Amino acid sequence: MTYRNPTPTVDIIIELVDRPHRPIVLIERHKIPLGWAIPGGFVDYGESVESAAQREAIEETGLQVELIDQFFVYSDPSRDPRKHTMSVVFLATAKGEPQAGDDAKSVGIFESWRVPISLCFDHDRIMQDYWRYRHYGIRPRLGSRNGE
Repeated sequence: MTYRNPTPTVDIIIELVDRPHRPIVLIERHKIPLGWAIPGGFVDYGESVESAAQREAIEETGLQVELIDQFFVYSDPSRDPRKHTMSVVFLATAKGEPQAGDDAKSVGIFESWRVPISLCFDHDRIMQDYWRYRHYGIRPRLGSRNGE
């Protein structure tokens, strides 16, 4: 019997704590699917999700991040058009100037009202959940539309 399991990924919502209003860092992807996205990527075999998040943040933004919280797990089978993935999303802080690297064509620093309208994958949903949490303290809930 052949097993087909979702592939684990991480996404890191990085707040820049050395700037007013703690803006977040997004990357413009260099590979398909093209567009703006939360920094992140695949977890390597033998790697913890925490290590993967820190590695991906450095690879894509050049920032050393401090992981603050494990925000939520998003696992809708259609969240990634390439294959079934499940993402552990982390909240993190960093200081400094992000630099594009790895899969990132460019990086952007965004205030809540300037985030691009349509993000790759299910990152629109993740950002809506994040802003709800950041502004009102309401976390995503199991069994709701979030993370389905």
